[in-house]
Amino acid sequence: MKNSFLLGLCMLVFSPLAYAQQSKVYDNLSMESKILNMPRKYAVYLPPGYDVSERSYPVLYLLHGAGDDQTGWIQFGEVQHIADKAIADGVATPMIIIMPDANTGQRGYFNDVNNAWRYEDFFFEELLPYVEEKYRIKSEKRYRAIAGLSMGGGGSFFYAMHRPDLFSSSCPLSASLRNYTLDSFKQGLETNKVTLKNPAGLEAYFDKHQALRQIETNDLEAMKSVRWYFDCGDDDFLYEGNSLVHIALKKKEVPHEFRIRDGGHTWGYWRSALPEVLAFVTVSFHQR
Repeated sequence: MKNSFLLGLCMLVFSPLAYAQQSKVYDNLSMESKILNMPRKYAVYLPPGYDVSERSYPVLYLLHGAGDDQTGWIQFGEVQHIADKAIADGVATPMIIIMPDANTGQRGYFNDVNNAWRYEDFFFEELLPYVEEKYRIKSEKRYRAIAGLSMGGGGSFFYAMHRPDLFSSSCPLSASLRNYTLDSFKQGLETNKVTLKNPAGLEAYFDKHQALRQIETNDLEAMKSVRWYFDCGDDDFLYEGNSLVHIALKKKEVPHEFRIRDGGHTWGYWRSALPEVLAFVTVSFHQR
């Protein structure tokens, strides 16, 4: 009886602490965007111990693919389970993971060609400073990473290309990196009946959103300041675009990791990739 009483007392005392040490996920948070003139949703993963510590954490921005929203990595990617295990196993350092919604109003992570829909501006000018003030996030480049799948893989590639001063590492998974020509891009605009407000700026816009042109035109040392990790399945329909980017980076002598594994464009593939992503960005977060 005495032992049972002591056991019950211990559980009463320590169970709140144990609960506080668990990770937490919130998948329906929102903030107001003046740039997009609407509320924007996002999800967040807070690592074990966040509620009982006063420390600040590195951050990973994790982007979903087309057709999903901020809940994709939580519901289908099992990010909480995978991150918890990686942290518990010592593979990854505790980090905050921010997952924004890019499937509301207009699908995608970029400003449109007429700069009427400015999602990329929203990400850098509103979302990033908002969450890095709201949560205890270290705001230096070395503690900030970005990753994503498919459409979000393209987002993670171009965001790090556009703002290499902000990210220590970028991990595009099965990235949407179709290397279309300027003529085919123009044809696509005509097909979709897009009227250009500034035709003279079209080529500059194209260069900023075409993967091989980014590698050709970007500052070499800036590209080298980001640690790159690419992963794409050998049966993925985006295999060619990812391979061409790998070849272009090799020719420029930009250090990067490039993985081709057995698999296709599936959540099973991306779940298997996430532990490696967490381990890869952790290297940047740690002292080297």
